[in-house]
Amino acid sequence: MLLADQGAEVIKIEEPNTGDFLRYSGTSRESLAAPFLTNNRNKLSVALDLKRPEALEVVYKLVETADVFVQNFRPGVADRLGVGEAVLREKNKNLIYVSISGFGPSGPYAARRVYDSVVQSVGGIGHLQKGSRDRPELVRTVMADKVTAQYAAQGITAALLARERGKGGQHVEVPMLDATLAWIWPDGMTDLTFVGDENVMRAARVAELDLIFATQDGYIMVASVSDAEFVAFAEGLGRPELAQDERFRTIQGRLTHWKALADIIRKELVKHKTDYWDARFAEADAVSAPVNSREQVVADPQVMESEILFEYQHSAAGTIRQPRHPIRFSATPADSARSEAPVLGEHTKAILQALDLSDGEIEQITG
Repeated sequence: MLLADQGAEVIKIEEPNTGDFLRYSGTSRESLAAPFLTNNRNKLSVALDLKRPEALEVVYKLVETADVFVQNFRPGVADRLGVGEAVLREKNKNLIYVSISGFGPSGPYAARRVYDSVVQSVGGIGHLQKGSRDRPELVRTVMADKVTAQYAAQGITAALLARERGKGGQHVEVPMLDATLAWIWPDGMTDLTFVGDENVMRAARVAELDLIFATQDGYIMVASVSDAEFVAFAEGLGRPELAQDERFRTIQGRLTHWKALADIIRKELVKHKTDYWDARFAEADAVSAPVNSREQVVADPQVMESEILFEYQHSAAGTIRQPRHPIRFSATPADSARSEAPVLGEHTKAILQALDLSDGEIEQITG
């Protein structure tokens, strides 16, 4: 989807009978699921049964002129289907072949069935989310899936640039576990950075701090990294003396004595409403934000002013709201609304005709 928004022609090959299971998963309207509508905009859908030799030949024809081929089967499945890297490399030596998997091509977990929750668990995300609570918790969004997709999109772009500079085609592998660990390491795994001192806890991990506090009518997030920001925060809180407290004057001190500081913050913030505190902290130039519900996000003045969300008319599902492409290009703007998510197999005939196949051949291939 990210690459399609940026102008790539993306052909999604789906199983003919049911297609991508996300078509039917989650909140739906007119049998069209919201996750599918968002993740598959600007794509073309071709329905092919890859177990049929004639359908496989269509894939080979498409690969001959393709820049990139992406598959996210478990290791070995693509080879068994006849679309492994070695086979497709024979069809197009300059192909960028991308393998997305849970754990990579080898190792004790490589053959396991993998979903986002599996990778979050193995990768330490669940434990990291524990914070001050009694038990681990998963992030309540498919974080590992989406982080992997972003790394894959960036890797594809880098591979295409390398090809333009004479490096030819290559195999790009993006395991979800690799992507997740790379993403959380800078702040979530700090104690494991220094080999030999893994069990030394000098201060609270930044990623484990509970920064959301209750107010009189809701919740607010408050934070401070630099000493100057903490001075501003203490001023907004109405407790300027905290900035002179020896325990809290430095970031290391605040991390070391976080529980004591959090207790003070908790007792103060519950005295007034969220809007009161947010205005106070904004005036003091401190770091804060109201904790929006999902419905409040849509109406947030910054979201509205930035036009992050857009609406369009889907031919079957009516008015649809989605986030636009997040990257703003000055010369080559992305287009998030070029075309709606396709019906299963919507473009099969047109694409097969573009491959110079006759109506009879198309009928034989599609059944």
